[in-house]
Amino acid sequence: MATTTTHTIATPLRDTWERFITRLAHRFEGHMRVRSRRDQIEALEAKSDTELARMGIKRDGIACHVFRDTFYT
Repeated sequence: MATTTTHTIATPLRDTWERFITRLAHRFEGHMRVRSRRDQIEALEAKSDTELARMGIKRDGIACHVFRDTFYT
């Protein structure tokens, strides 16, 4: 009777490859998060200064307003 055991052996090349893929995935996720907010920024930039003032936003603070949930202040 024969038994077969399969398991992966950690090698420097495999570890490097896994770290690379993980970093790539994190960067892609970050890029997509920023990209998904671009439409919000463009919509606010299209508004007049009066409309922005009514919303309590300055034109130079549009990006800060859109990304306000990511800042630790």
